[in-house]
Amino acid sequence: MRLFILLFSFLFISNFAFAAEGEEKGDGTGIEYMEITPKFVVNLIEPKKYLSINVQLLIEGKETSAKIKKHMPALKHELIMLFSDRSMDSLQTMEQREALRQESIDVIHKTIDKAEGVEESEEVPVTTDPHKKTKAKDYSHLPSAGFKDAFFTEFLLQ
Repeated sequence: MRLFILLFSFLFISNFAFAAEGEEKGDGTGIEYMEITPKFVVNLIEPKKYLSINVQLLIEGKETSAKIKKHMPALKHELIMLFSDRSMDSLQTMEQREALRQESIDVIHKTIDKAEGVEESEEVPVTTDPHKKTKAKDYSHLPSAGFKDAFFTEFLLQ
């Protein structure tokens, strides 16, 4: 009987230990990547030419994750419109692709903010990052503040 109680105790205690390991620590403000699926395949301006692009978002916090999931149809629409309004020549160099990525970041911020009730006419302060050639907009006071960056993990022109 003692052996049974001892084994039962180890089983019961180990379950609590594993449950405690799996619990989230902190206030849920961790950084995570969210892939927009399925990847985008859009027609370009030229006939029979298309762009296939996979986009990953860098976000902070569960609240931002929930906002992005909630407004995903609007985000996809705006990105499709942005990507399809291109020519093959405008996407050939690394600088052109980086410019498209920066435009994507701005479109995502604006779409989230608009969907969350912030008017487009509100001014977004501009800050200067010494490591970047262009001025970056400051979205820290807007609903899209938890969205940090966007990355193209696949980029194919045909």
